[in-house]
Amino acid sequence: MKLGAFDFRAIDAGSFRLDGGAMFGVVPKVLWSRTNPADENNRISMAMRALYVEGAGHRLVIDSGAGTNFGEKMKRNYCVKTDGLRPALERKGIDPDSITDAVATHLHFDHAGGFCYRSAGGGIELALPRAVHHVQREQWEAALDSNEKDRASFFPEYLLPIERAGLLRLADGVVEIFPGVRLIPTDGHTPGHQVILASTSAGNVLYCGDLIPLASHVNLPYIMAYDHFPLKTLEEKKQMLARAADEGWILFFEHDPEIAAARIQRTDHEGFKIAETVEVD
Repeated sequence: MKLGAFDFRAIDAGSFRLDGGAMFGVVPKVLWSRTNPADENNRISMAMRALYVEGAGHRLVIDSGAGTNFGEKMKRNYCVKTDGLRPALERKGIDPDSITDAVATHLHFDHAGGFCYRSAGGGIELALPRAVHHVQREQWEAALDSNEKDRASFFPEYLLPIERAGLLRLADGVVEIFPGVRLIPTDGHTPGHQVILASTSAGNVLYCGDLIPLASHVNLPYIMAYDHFPLKTLEEKKQMLARAADEGWILFFEHDPEIAAARIQRTDHEGFKIAETVEVD
């Protein structure tokens, strides 16, 4: 997808399944199952969709998927299907070694686990060995000193090699990492979570991360039970969705198994809904 001087490509980094109740919090299953049907174990289908952005002399990858760093039990529990970030990029004709920048919305395994991988020789390698990796400082610190609630979501051994390689750049708040691409903290899901706004002469694209993980989460009350501060998530969604609706932004959904991107509109009841889907090939 071309917008102005920028090129956007959706990168299929794999799929997994996650508990539907956890993904929708207080929303009853009779409602969320209409758009996201569950299997016999109450798990719903989840994509792991990274985004490649090329422009302003940079080649950027946003999020990495879970990667291949799983034991058999975890693969079975989450139904993880992936062969890693590098093969996913190569299938799109993109050389992983040419990537100049990488952004993690946050460091949960399904978003950042693929930035490093274990090689055939047993060592841990960087999937994007020449990329500067941009992470909010608050999230980096949370990942390395996690609490009991979050510990299972972080794999520090597959994050620290980025720092050791001198390719970690910690952000403190809103940062423009190169012309047209900004990191915007949205802390309701986890401290230091960030969304990424790419602004072009032909419109804006917002990579939503776990602020709005599925297209159905455009509904304001649809908020994950995983979120640290659900009321903050609600306020952040209101602000972002209002701008997206009024300014015609394209929202890019990381986890939706069917809809990669869409524009939204306001409803008659002070909410929002999908107006049209957008192809991002």
